[in-house]
Amino acid sequence: MRLGLSLGYQTAWSTPADHLALAQEADRLGYSVVWAAEAYGSDSPSMLAWMAGQTQRIDVGSAVMQIPARTPAATAMTAATIDALSGGRFRLGLGVSGPQVSEGWHGVRFAKPLGRTREFVDIVKLAVARKEVAYDGEHYTLPLPDGPGKALRLSFHPPREHIPIYLAAVGPKNLELAGEIADGWLAVFYAPEFADEHLAAVAAGRAKAGKELAGFDVVPSVPVVIGDDVASCAELVRWYAALYVGGMGSRTQNFYNQLATRMGYGDAAREVQDLYLAKRQRDAAAAVPMEFIDRTSLLGPKERIAERMREYAASGVTTLSVTLFVADRDSGVQTLRTVAEALDLSGVGE
Repeated sequence: MRLGLSLGYQTAWSTPADHLALAQEADRLGYSVVWAAEAYGSDSPSMLAWMAGQTQRIDVGSAVMQIPARTPAATAMTAATIDALSGGRFRLGLGVSGPQVSEGWHGVRFAKPLGRTREFVDIVKLAVARKEVAYDGEHYTLPLPDGPGKALRLSFHPPREHIPIYLAAVGPKNLELAGEIADGWLAVFYAPEFADEHLAAVAAGRAKAGKELAGFDVVPSVPVVIGDDVASCAELVRWYAALYVGGMGSRTQNFYNQLATRMGYGDAAREVQDLYLAKRQRDAAAAVPMEFIDRTSLLGPKERIAERMREYAASGVTTLSVTLFVADRDSGVQTLRTVAEALDLSGVGE
């Protein structure tokens, strides 16, 4: 199992300089990849291109580039460009976002996300491979019919004809799609105890493509808090869990709430959502079960985290990407070092 670093996106309490320092430390420590995110603030490719120019070995990956934010061709251009800038170190993570961001921010209908994702990935692969981009799908038609457009191919030669593609997937059908058309899965709220069901869906998709699960990169983003008291560590993650389970999306379309329900936390997930949508965020955070936080995070002293890493590796995780819940840059750097030491202690690192 390899290590990754999930930086997320820029917030009121982070800076690009902080994120660069953490990426550079992860590079020095031998982490395999650093991921940047986007929602409706900072974009991921700008951050990744900037970090790629100031790191040496570590891969840079989007987790994610939003499908409704760009055309497939623009996404392929960006991916090929960052891959060239980084010397072949780019990983393209894609996701459909949610209906509120897709329709409210990008003005793109959220309907039929699976079909749109499949066609989007088809076109990206065509373009990156420098094949003529002609496509006749339900959602994308290139070139447009009855107009002056013509089928084109990427006008420069990127380092690779195939850039690894990852899908951010939560539901069973999207997991199956990831297994079928992608090289990896970007997971959230991943608990080793519930991994079999998720990976069975991925394996079904791999089988459709005539492939085995071996070689497919399973990449959960896992909160990490180092400390002697596990319950105190969990308190730092509690607000994040409440935001996603309770407030990310609408009452009827919250994929993280549905995931928590499938994991057996249905009653708690409903309570957290009711409280969050009633603007009682503090009560919502308090209602998140400690067990849910502990199962989906790395909490406690180094030895406990090493033990937990063994469980992640045994469940099928190939790249464990940590999300740092820390107060400042120095604490983040120290946490990265402790996580690397924990992996060595676990005996499951590559």
